[in-house]
Amino acid sequence: MLLNSDTQLNRNSYYEASVERPPLQDALQEHLSVDVVVVGAGFAGLSSAIELARAGYSVAVLEADRVCSGASGRNGGQAIVGYASGQEVFEHQLGVDAARLAWEMSLQALDLIDERVQDFGLDCDWVKGYLHVADSPRKARALQQEAQAMRQAYGFETEVASGAEVRRYIDSPRYTACAFEKLSGHLHPLKYGLGLARAAQSLGVKIFERSAVVGLDRGPTLVAHTAQGRVTARFGVLAGNYALPDFGPQVAPELSHRIMPVGTYIIGTAPLGADLCRQLIPSNAAVCDNNFILDYFRFSADHRMLFGGRVSYSTRTPPNLKATMAKRMGQIFPQLQAAPIDYVWGGFVDISMNRAPDFGRLGDNLFYLQGFSGHGVALTGLAGRLVAQALAGQAERFDVFAKLKHLPFPGGALLRTPSLVLGMLAYRLKDAL
Repeated sequence: MLLNSDTQLNRNSYYEASVERPPLQDALQEHLSVDVVVVGAGFAGLSSAIELARAGYSVAVLEADRVCSGASGRNGGQAIVGYASGQEVFEHQLGVDAARLAWEMSLQALDLIDERVQDFGLDCDWVKGYLHVADSPRKARALQQEAQAMRQAYGFETEVASGAEVRRYIDSPRYTACAFEKLSGHLHPLKYGLGLARAAQSLGVKIFERSAVVGLDRGPTLVAHTAQGRVTARFGVLAGNYALPDFGPQVAPELSHRIMPVGTYIIGTAPLGADLCRQLIPSNAAVCDNNFILDYFRFSADHRMLFGGRVSYSTRTPPNLKATMAKRMGQIFPQLQAAPIDYVWGGFVDISMNRAPDFGRLGDNLFYLQGFSGHGVALTGLAGRLVAQALAGQAERFDVFAKLKHLPFPGGALLRTPSLVLGMLAYRLKDAL
């Protein structure tokens, strides 16, 4: 789901333009009884539904808008190992053993994409390869230190290059160091999400679009109310991502202060041709820098540059979005300074205060999955598997995340967005200097 101010912007999405959506699923207009009700038909909700259905549970998914109409269907498409928080949050809060288990699960999250693609025949342009880049000597040192630390502590190997050697990986004058690995990758997120929906339905999952949850009765039995119907279930999964604060008073008010919506935006060029794409990024990897306010980009299957990174912490779309992002892209790739821009789109993702995933329970039978903080393409699949295991009584892996402590965003409902804007301005200045 998008905030109202960005609904128009999202209509110019390359992803929406390059797929043919199936007919709109019927809204819920009945009283349905199932084992599990899932709120949200993005990656996390659909992955949960698939895992639960495979385990023998009957499942209904309630989506306020359309399948993958929110962050799952319009993100950068980068599926990256690890967590936006890094490993330190896990190490400091839970210890080395739990941190190593969390790391191993992030590797399994990438394997799960392979599994989904193979099991369900998903045509989603899945490509392996990820390039982490640095644009200053200070950032280069940080990147090299991180690569060394991950090699020593977790046995994770990357190809690290600096200076002139960087141009073998990416033909840009901007970057001073890079680290390349072949486990992470990129995909077409809307093709992937629509494929997950088809897979879930093939397993018997019922999906209802335009069926926002307006109230949730808790207790030994859950009742999720929509405008025209209701679902009674033994268990529930809240996978509404950043949209949960919008529905907080009706659904889960205790979760609303734990995440914040952050706007992120992408431009898509006209097709550039295979030769130029191979010149600019020979491995066809997804690319992301290591600034706090970061740039991320990749090539689509039809050879467009999909360039993202202009962010908004105020819930307002930045002005002159197309021009400013095209200029930024041209600074990184001078060869693309005159490239026509065919698409501009964006919307909101959720972040937690410490950038670690926020998974947990409300009572004994209501689970929630949020706070993916930009790493949701891979981690949402893992989240779905973990919640299905926890619901079946095997909660050890789920509880690695449930035990993490998450601080609320400061300032309360009225002041937390201005506080975040000021904080991000400080980080933007630090990156610039």
